[in-house]
Amino acid sequence: MWGYEKKLQYPVNIKNPDPKMAKFIISQYGGPDGELAASLRYLSQRFSMPTEITKATLNDIGTEELGHLEMVGALVHQLTKGVSPEVLKREGLGAYYTDHGISVYPQAAAGFPFTASVLQVKGDPITDLTEDLAAEQKARSTYEYLIDLADDPDVIDVLRFLREREVVHFQRFGEALRTVQEKLAEKKYYMNNMQGVLGTMNNNMPCGCDDKKKNDCGCDNKKNNDCGCDRR
Repeated sequence: MWGYEKKLQYPVNIKNPDPKMAKFIISQYGGPDGELAASLRYLSQRFSMPTEITKATLNDIGTEELGHLEMVGALVHQLTKGVSPEVLKREGLGAYYTDHGISVYPQAAAGFPFTASVLQVKGDPITDLTEDLAAEQKARSTYEYLIDLADDPDVIDVLRFLREREVVHFQRFGEALRTVQEKLAEKKYYMNNMQGVLGTMNNNMPCGCDDKKKNDCGCDNKKNNDCGCDRR
């Protein structure tokens, strides 16, 4: 379980609206490598993890990605707040405004709406964690591209924070992958109750022969009590 604190993980205070930049940043809200895909991927994969520590890692990062989704949404909202429809149209958001007004809708920068087909949940822990490592690197790359496009220090500051968190997530998934590999490589030992088995065998065949006629046993055991036959 986790608690929700009613503030952003990192402050977003945009002073100058920039709808063109909002159009680019929206990709980290609902694009193929964005925060919505990341949170759904990790929170779904956690159920098939083989250790409690890897389940906890995916749960922690998945919920943090929801916090990042909130931050990206705040960025888009503040970058378009108070902008007229004419300016939105001029900056390439006319179609977006037609469908969604100035709300925050999960889509890629190219305009494609979010689809769950961009995330993978295979149920194999090695496959899933390897997928997660790649996902964090793709998200890091996207934030770096957005930083290249931005010129507002307030926007760049937030994007840098989000990029650094992707690096931390990549490191934690690397640790989780090593933990799972070690777990799966453990040898399984099966302990048999050999004393009980041998005791049962001795009771059933005390003299070691198959002859069920005790008087005809003819065994060499000189201790009659040990072989169980009547021969003196």
